[in-house]
Amino acid sequence: MTATSIERLNGHDRGFDPVALAEAEAIRTRAAAEADAARIKAEGEAEAERILAAEKAEKERLSNERAAMRLEKERADHEAHLAKKAAEKAKADAEREKAEQAAEEEAEREGQLLAEQERAERWWKWGARGIYAVGLIIAAPVQFMHFWDRERPFLIAAPALLEGLALVLAFGAAWAVAHRRDVAPYRIGIMISAAIAAAINLHGGMTKPEIGFNAGLIGAIASLGGPIVLMAYEHGIAQKADGIPSFRERRAAERARREEEMAKRNAREERKAAEEKAARDKAAAQTRAEEEQRRKDADREQGHPDVWEVADALRSARGSQYVTEQIWAEAWLLVTGCKTVGITLDIQAKARAQQARVKTATDVPIIGDFSLVESQKGPRAKKDADTPDGRRNNGGTPPVRRPGQTAPIHPVARAQARLEQTTGKDSQ
Repeated sequence: MTATSIERLNGHDRGFDPVALAEAEAIRTRAAAEADAARIKAEGEAEAERILAAEKAEKERLSNERAAMRLEKERADHEAHLAKKAAEKAKADAEREKAEQAAEEEAEREGQLLAEQERAERWWKWGARGIYAVGLIIAAPVQFMHFWDRERPFLIAAPALLEGLALVLAFGAAWAVAHRRDVAPYRIGIMISAAIAAAINLHGGMTKPEIGFNAGLIGAIASLGGPIVLMAYEHGIAQKADGIPSFRERRAAERARREEEMAKRNAREERKAAEEKAARDKAAAQTRAEEEQRRKDADREQGHPDVWEVADALRSARGSQYVTEQIWAEAWLLVTGCKTVGITLDIQAKARAQQARVKTATDVPIIGDFSLVESQKGPRAKKDADTPDGRRNNGGTPPVRRPGQTAPIHPVARAQARLEQTTGKDSQ
């Protein structure tokens, strides 16, 4: 903004006051600056509010996005949890169904086995009784023919006594089995009765032609066979009631016992072999350790006799069997003054001197042909007079300044300069 000086007003000369003009110009400049500052401040505040609003909106967007992502993650976790629970429930249901099916199959097998056992026992029971009845049918007539006597008709009851005695004792054996009593006396009585009846049948067949040997023999077999079969049946029932294992069960148990004993014996042998091997390895390790200790002692005594003398004295004073590494380190420190075993004062002094030489060689700057500083300060090549300027922003040639291109000095500044020059001359 250019200020205009008025030197004449209504044909009269007016005095020129440059200070007032400068102050006025300063006031205008300050006002313009304050206005610009206020404008800039307002624009800055508006821009700050806009930026703050944008940041707030961005924060809210990010917060909403994070909340949405967190909700989505929680939903996915919940769905995964439900899927896991469903899979676990399905697996548990499948295992339960499998267990129930296995239990049903096992129960069915047990039922079939029980039915088979009951059927076999039923056939065995009625077969034994049938054989006894057939034997009674065969042996009784032979005994009736043997004891028939017109003069002594009462002997006709002898067969009923002999055969009935075995039958009644068989019933007694069955009662003893059912009531868990001793069945041996009944069996002995059955065998004695059957043997007497068989002997009588055989004697009758041999002495009486009307009976015949064949009839007497088959009668004797019938007298013995029926009670024996019935006694065998009662014996099996008694063993089952007493829980006595069968021959097959005893054989399987014996086989299992032998296998278990063999496994235990093998385990004992393996454990014994492992213990023997461990003992041998320990003895070998002990031998190697002793040999190594003797080698180290001999080497130390020969190579460092002064340190060895102190170390051996420490060993003896402490009651140690060998010169341990700790004792040797303490003896080395006492004799040489160095904490590190193997290092002496001479070695340490040479090492420090060498380290000082290395530090001097690496820290001192290089001067001469190998100097890095001098190598970067080589003479620059002179440019030719016709060589264009290498700068980019001026087209390659420096611009020529001509009259009138420079901004003129402000009148207020000129007035202030004249005022300062006049004030300086007056003071002189």
